[in-house]
Amino acid sequence: MIALSILLAAAAAGPGEFQSTEALDQLVERFAGAPIGAEGGARAAVDKRLKLTPCSTPELSWRSAAEDAVVIRCQGPQQWRVFVAINALPRPAAAVAPASAVVPVKAEAVIKRGDPVMLEAGAAGFSITREGVAMADAAAGARVLVKTDDKRPPVAAIAIEPGRARLPGFGD
Repeated sequence: MIALSILLAAAAAGPGEFQSTEALDQLVERFAGAPIGAEGGARAAVDKRLKLTPCSTPELSWRSAAEDAVVIRCQGPQQWRVFVAINALPRPAAAVAPASAVVPVKAEAVIKRGDPVMLEAGAAGFSITREGVAMADAAAGARVLVKTDDKRPPVAAIAIEPGRARLPGFGD
């Protein structure tokens, strides 16, 4: 408990400074229970270019039950939220049913690789859209990578219907 208090105190920056991304990395490591790059740990360090207002008590939670990302929230006067992707832990295999009982069902892709996609994000009071190109096939509700800019990596989105995908965490 004392170590966590010290870590929380270290997470806040001094006056006129920005939030320490190294302290956020340490909080995520403790929360996830694994170091950066390891299974169950953050995929990468929090981007050092972020200029976040200092937060004395950052709140950490899992983004979803899949535990694929940690959400760091600051609820101060200058609120902010950062998502940290996690290297997934191997899930235990489910009990195998007899071969006669297994009927593979493949969901039909609503987005196909190369399709133009309208990428959406928003919350109460605002929404934003951006055009992109699907990098793979995806069924409704499945994840799909969407390339929006040749100079940036693709973003992960949730396929909604043909030609439409939504950023996770916005309106889910």
